[in-house]
This record gives sequence, structure tokens and C-alpha cells, in this order.
Amino acid sequence: MQPFTTLTGTAAPLLRANVDTDLIIPKQYLKTLVRTGLGQHLFAEIRYDDAGAEKPDFVLNRPLYRAANILLGGPNFGCGSSREHAPWALLDFGIRCVIAPSYADIFYNNCFSNGILPLVLPLETVEAIAAAGNPVTVDLPAQTVTAGGVTHRFDIEPGRKTTLVEGLDEIGKSLANLAAIEAFEAKRGRETPWL
Repeated sequence: MQPFTTLTGTAAPLLRANVDTDLIIPKQYLKTLVRTGLGQHLFAEIRYDDAGAEKPDFVLNRPLYRAANILLGGPNFGCGSSREHAPWALLDFGIRCVIAPSYADIFYNNCFSNGILPLVLPLETVEAIAAAGNPVTVDLPAQTVTAGGVTHRFDIEPGRKTTLVEGLDEIGKSLANLAAIEAFEAKRGRETPWL
């Protein structure tokens, strides 16, 4: 997983409440078990018309936001089913950070597991960041978001922060304890050789 320290880029405002995982990546694109190729289908039902042409008024189709790496969302972002394809699609598009007032629990956890920083800030702050324009800088070690010369602090659980800063996925977190695991296995083998 790619480490996350400081991210400066374009924040695309999608300030809708209850953006569910089926809207993020519709069910017909869940046939894959790989994490790549899903970005083209991100928000497909509201990003493209019935003929597959881009809707020019959708935020990610506007020239300013085509290369957005930060997404500004509304309350209860990522609600709905527990599909891990939703953060995969965001990441494949290039989104490394979502800033919203609240998240569905499973989506929130899946973001951390996939290298996306889901920041929680009050709706008024998210709206202020959107109004301030770009660029936006997210500094995870300092726990700040800066837009339009105004800096906002955010809270994050220390273990999750470390995981992102060090770029550790679930396997990486286990391997960080490899010496202790091997010592335990060796001791267990001596104490219970019949196992």
C-alpha cells in the first residue's frame, strides 16, 4: 500500500447526503476481484448517460475536477452494502482522501484498509473547504487540511494514522510483528511438539 503523508491537489465537491456504495460503484461492475479498472465506472449511474456519454454537469466530468485526488462528501458517505469495490473504485480513479461529516462504518474501515484517508470534519467545514477552492492540502502527520489559506485540524485514531503513514495493509501490519510471531511459533513447537 502506498504511504500517505501529505497530499496536495484538487478537491471535487460531491456534497450529497447518503452517497451509498451502489452509487459509488454500481453492482454490475462487481464481477472482478482485482483492484484496477474500476475507476472508469466510479459513479457510473450519475456520471454517464444511458448511451455511455459523460454528463457534462457531473462534478468529475468537469475539466477542473477530472484529476481530483480529494473528494468532498456529505453526511453518511459510503452507506449501503459493504462492498470493498467502492474504495477500490475511488482509489483507481485517483482519490486518496475523502472528507465528509460522517461515514458508514464498513466503508470507513475499508478506506483505511485500502490506503484512502477518510477524514471526518463538520459539514460547515467541508462546505468551507469547497468554497475556498483549490488546491487543498491534507497533512496527515500534522492532522490538518488547508484550503484558501485557512487550516482546519482533524482527529484520527493513532493506530489508523500510523497504518496510513507507513503504508501498511492488513498483511503489512502482520509482517511488522514477524519476529514476535516466529518466536511464538518456535516456543509453541517446543512446548507442544505433538501439534
